[in-house]
Amino acid sequence: MGGTVSDQYVVGLHEVDETRVAVVGGKGAHLGALSRIDGVDVPAGFCVTTDAFRRIMAEVPSIDDRLYTEDREAIRTVSAEIRRTIEETAIPDDLAAAITGALAGLGEQAAYAVRSSATAEDLPTASFAGQQDTYLNVIGPTAVLRHVSRCWASLFTERAVTYRRRNGIDHRAVRMAVVVQRMVLPQAAGILFTADPVTGNRKVASVEAGFGLGEALVSGLANPDVYKVRDGRVVDRTVGTKQRAIVAAAAGGTRDVAIEPERQREPALTDAQVVRLARLGRRIEAHFGRPQDIEWCLVDDDFQIVQSRPITTLFPIPEANDQENHVYVSVGHQQMMTDAMKPLGLSFWQLTTPAPMAEAGGRLFVDVTQRLAAPASRAALLELMGKSDPLTTDAIRTVLARDGFIRPLDGEGSPGPLAGGAPAPIEPDPAIVTELIEGTQASIAAAERGIATLSGEALLDFIRDDIQELRRVLFDRRSHQVFMSAMEATWWLNEHLAEWLGVQNAADTLTQSVPHNVTSEMGLALLDVADVIRPHPDVVAFLRQVEDEGFLDELPRLAGGREARDAIEAWLDRYGMRCVGEIDITRPRWRERPDTLVPLILGNVRAFEPGAGARHFEQGRQEARQKEQELLERLRALPDGERRAEQTKQKIDLVRTFIGYREYPKYGMVSRYFVYKKALLADAGRLVRAGVLREREDIFYLTFAELYDVMRTNRVDDDLIDRRRDAFRSYQSLTPPRVLTSEGEAITGAYRRDDLPAGALVGLPVSAGTVEGRARVIHDLAQADLEPGDILVTPYTDPSWTPLFVAIAGLVTEVGGMMTHGAVIAREYGLPAVVGVVDATRLIRDGQRIRVHGTEGYVEILPG
Repeated sequence: MGGTVSDQYVVGLHEVDETRVAVVGGKGAHLGALSRIDGVDVPAGFCVTTDAFRRIMAEVPSIDDRLYTEDREAIRTVSAEIRRTIEETAIPDDLAAAITGALAGLGEQAAYAVRSSATAEDLPTASFAGQQDTYLNVIGPTAVLRHVSRCWASLFTERAVTYRRRNGIDHRAVRMAVVVQRMVLPQAAGILFTADPVTGNRKVASVEAGFGLGEALVSGLANPDVYKVRDGRVVDRTVGTKQRAIVAAAAGGTRDVAIEPERQREPALTDAQVVRLARLGRRIEAHFGRPQDIEWCLVDDDFQIVQSRPITTLFPIPEANDQENHVYVSVGHQQMMTDAMKPLGLSFWQLTTPAPMAEAGGRLFVDVTQRLAAPASRAALLELMGKSDPLTTDAIRTVLARDGFIRPLDGEGSPGPLAGGAPAPIEPDPAIVTELIEGTQASIAAAERGIATLSGEALLDFIRDDIQELRRVLFDRRSHQVFMSAMEATWWLNEHLAEWLGVQNAADTLTQSVPHNVTSEMGLALLDVADVIRPHPDVVAFLRQVEDEGFLDELPRLAGGREARDAIEAWLDRYGMRCVGEIDITRPRWRERPDTLVPLILGNVRAFEPGAGARHFEQGRQEARQKEQELLERLRALPDGERRAEQTKQKIDLVRTFIGYREYPKYGMVSRYFVYKKALLADAGRLVRAGVLREREDIFYLTFAELYDVMRTNRVDDDLIDRRRDAFRSYQSLTPPRVLTSEGEAITGAYRRDDLPAGALVGLPVSAGTVEGRARVIHDLAQADLEPGDILVTPYTDPSWTPLFVAIAGLVTEVGGMMTHGAVIAREYGLPAVVGVVDATRLIRDGQRIRVHGTEGYVEILPG
């Protein structure tokens, strides 16, 4: 392929590898790399480079801002215009000669595969699978040139434009190369995943196979044979009924043909071929360093590899320092925050918690392997997890049932930080709670005074030392004794009152409107803010137009605006350190983004009458008192009733005195985090002014230790920050498993109940009662538009969601446990709630009518 024109516009596959993505695109680079792996056969071919695409695009009007829109119709129209222009643009003679000359170099072959290869595809974080076009069995040079133009144009299909926008990739930054290869005519073709795409298990390869070209499987035209391979043998096999196949057409292109009935149930591959293919896949995986999605063709018992891309949907595996099997439990499912966290957020959480935590996919996990290996610690862990999240418990039991996965230990084992234990007896004295709260507030105030004038290394030294004070307060023995006593009393009441009186979840009503619950008080206090704003129509009208956080400064110029601002400011002084995903110190707080509160305030203004907060609290208090009287009267009527009533009264007093404090330690932690964050961002501003950082928020993509080095050296690795930012973006699209093994298998667990109506969605009952209403499926708190009587359906709720609870009639979440924040607040507000409903936001459509059975733990989707 000599000559400068050919060198610039055409390059052989054997001449490129992963380092040439900018020249030949992702597919071309991967095919070039594949062709260099010993024992891997790739059909011969070449790449038409991105320089050729750039030359053609010079003839095309520039990509205008109309592609950068949310309007699907506009995207459809503009992308069609760009495609049409590219396809109608004549390929210059020298470029066409370079391509046809390269075709001649492939020999007398008359048929080719012409395949798009964009610079933003087959990436570790975004595969772009199926976003650009491939043309098979293209016959003759003229047809090849025409299809090269079509591949260039396919960079601007509606689906490709939308995919790039969703993944944050600039349309102007992407280039298109084209791969041209000899066409292979296989007996069978399909896909090989070097990790199980369903479970994520890295030890299991999955092969899908069908007759003819692989496009029959990709298009869903044929049911493939599916094989699972582990340790060099087929461990599972399903032979599909392959009624159709796609084959090459004599005149070019492909055609759909029927398979003879007697062959439809024949396996497309022998077991020996499947094992050989899986072994080939392991070799390819080893080269690229991560699990691969491989397209293959079988030609005369030889496997030809026509594509390999990373599998981007697998959840990463925590790093381990040994070759032993490990079992990891998700921290996010316990903390009601399953979103990905930035490195600084992960780092702060790891510094705060006593449990060693492994990191994967922007989430944290606790390695429970050692606790599961010894009988005593295993029983304690399963008991505690069973009370909080039965799905996690069932997932762990699934692993335990596998012979040899966990090596058993003799002795008791370490109970570890996840294990529970009955607290020492304690009297229900409100003064204990007051003392603990005042101690926490004094400690936070001392941190604010100490941090005020610090910067650089001195600031980080102070934070590192002060985190020890945070840990002392957070894990104070008396603090733990208080809320664990309340939780143990709750479990005691539910168990004994169900046995003695047949009353299910009796403690749910008894925990309504308890004192000292800083999270439920937050929601009621926002109702009070609405009371201040409601009488002032100019303020209400202004708030409806708010678009940024500067609105508070503009309020005083309106009639009633000063009072409105003061009310919002007072609320922010007490709760402004909170936000969605608040355990991640990098997330924007309400104090930093007060505009995110405006929809909640306006919803309260619209939906409630003045004084609703006080009435709501008093109503809950009365219902709890009446429930207590009713239960005690019924108990006294039983044999040995006075003793049972006395025991029950003691437990009720413990619950009502102490359960509200359950929410306070986290509030104290988040308050202190905000003290740290304000100081860190102020110092990051200093580094921006000094030219060390590009922007303050770059520090969020560094660990605490890395940030310390930046402060010490006044140097930062911008490339590292960019890689971390890209990784975080990819992690955001992943769903973390409750339980993950060192083999990469994600285990969800099951409730294993057979006492439910047909079609019911099962979950964990956490707040008693039954309610029907309109489902509002909400993923973003800022987009919540709720009416009284709606039922909130969402992946998870942390304390930041509490202001919505005053307006809803029920709650359904995908994540949650008996004592997690959403459950506690649902009980306090008297809302029927079912949590841990797997895929609730997918299975329940926004606007559907549903019935929530908060006592029995399931949800029904109602007809109509």
